[in-house]
Amino acid sequence: MKSKLNLDPAKVDHARSSAAKIAQSMQEFIDRHTTVSTERTVLRLLGVDGVDEFDEPLPNVVVDQLLKAGGLPRGIAYWMGNAMIQTGKDPQEIAEAIGRGEMNITELEMAPVKEAEEKIMPIVLDALKRIRQQTEKRNEYLATIGEGKRPYLYVIVATGNIYEDVVQAQAAARQGADIIAVIRTTAQSLLDYVPYGPTTEGFGGTYATQENFRIMRKALDEVGEEVGRYIRLCNYSSGMCMPEIAAMGALERLDVMLNDAIYGILFRDINMQRTLVDQYFSRVIIGYCDIIFNSGEDNYLTTDDAYENAHTVLASQFINEQFAVLANVREEQMGLGHAFEMDPDIENGFLYELSQALMAREIFPKAPLKYMPPTKYMTGNIFKGNVQDALFNMIAIWSGQSLQLLGMLTEAIHTPHMHDRYLSIENAQYIFNNMRDLGSEVYYKEGGIIQTRAQGVLDKADKLLSEIVEEGLFSTIEQGKFGGVKRPRDGGKGLEGVCVKDDEYFNPFIPLMLGGAK
Repeated sequence: MKSKLNLDPAKVDHARSSAAKIAQSMQEFIDRHTTVSTERTVLRLLGVDGVDEFDEPLPNVVVDQLLKAGGLPRGIAYWMGNAMIQTGKDPQEIAEAIGRGEMNITELEMAPVKEAEEKIMPIVLDALKRIRQQTEKRNEYLATIGEGKRPYLYVIVATGNIYEDVVQAQAAARQGADIIAVIRTTAQSLLDYVPYGPTTEGFGGTYATQENFRIMRKALDEVGEEVGRYIRLCNYSSGMCMPEIAAMGALERLDVMLNDAIYGILFRDINMQRTLVDQYFSRVIIGYCDIIFNSGEDNYLTTDDAYENAHTVLASQFINEQFAVLANVREEQMGLGHAFEMDPDIENGFLYELSQALMAREIFPKAPLKYMPPTKYMTGNIFKGNVQDALFNMIAIWSGQSLQLLGMLTEAIHTPHMHDRYLSIENAQYIFNNMRDLGSEVYYKEGGIIQTRAQGVLDKADKLLSEIVEEGLFSTIEQGKFGGVKRPRDGGKGLEGVCVKDDEYFNPFIPLMLGGAK
């Protein structure tokens, strides 16, 4: 299909090729390293859960013991398989014994690596079976009760109390929402552990725990059956525990997960080496169970100028796409991010926003793009804010977006009340219904503002990607070329949890998940 924006396909291919080189270069680094959070994820997939007498999560207890003993480079899969051979216990029993101070996993007699891997494999396969059953349950719901039309109406709940979140989420679903995102409590991304159990106290959001995932999934299934529409659940597979939360999401049937290492580096100051390694395993899990990931390019425009630096969003989308390809994530799961964040005082700003959204859709035609609402220039004037959200919704339906995080007219005032959410859903439904096929009816002036803008952004993104190929992604981030934020390669949080793998290392889940094991 010919580009309505008259984009040069050779330039798109070159940009994509450059991004593939960048991702592959990083993959060589990733493949040589592991992290404490990656190894904790293996434990969680093996069924280790719960806390010790001090409320420390057992996956942390076990991996911390391994780290202190110098055993992390071998990987927890070996040590757990070996402990099963030597003690006859299962992974949960071994973790509980370590939590009670009764066992040091590195002081047991050591069996050959092959024997340890064989011992652990039935539990690995059982975990994959559980995950596939959840995927099949989602597919069953979609085949029977169906789903809403795209763009999916995507709204947030953020009370801090999971039980109050359930009330608000079910109300939103009855009002027409298709995706419920449970906002994570402030600063959980910087915790190097996953809290345990249901929680009722959070600030600006609710703790992401496996029990909270279970509670909300059950509630959305109930209301989905009531309204006759599958309701997707979204949470955050990001921060210091990126792959652990991805594993929890896979086990509890989350449908959408925010997942982007570059976002964590820039906006949470997480060490770039740590989070890129963690992102890989998290995306392998996401790819395996058909979760849609959301990347965080929209955030660049909260710290940088949307007119001057739109090309950095496109460049990052290309890179995120190629990281996902290496993790065997299908394009239909790549919820690449962008946002409606142009200064409203710019003349023809709507045309520039439309151009950017059309360009993203043309370049990533199968991706369920995540389109984010205006936030940076929301003032608290609810009447102007409602108009800004309406323009945002117009572009979404016009350009064929997929996941529409609805703007709130009370943005910049307070966490949305139920009636705020209703007004936002009503706004979007009105516009989406009345403009449903506008995009297929419209063509764009040759050499006009919309075409010229898109071509210029693509050209600058292509050049930036070529520079990154030469300089490397680490150096590019150090120079502050994304989001106008600089981060050092050896700085940030979590570097002490990274190590080089030894020659006997294995993680049984990655090859099986990449191979699509059923």
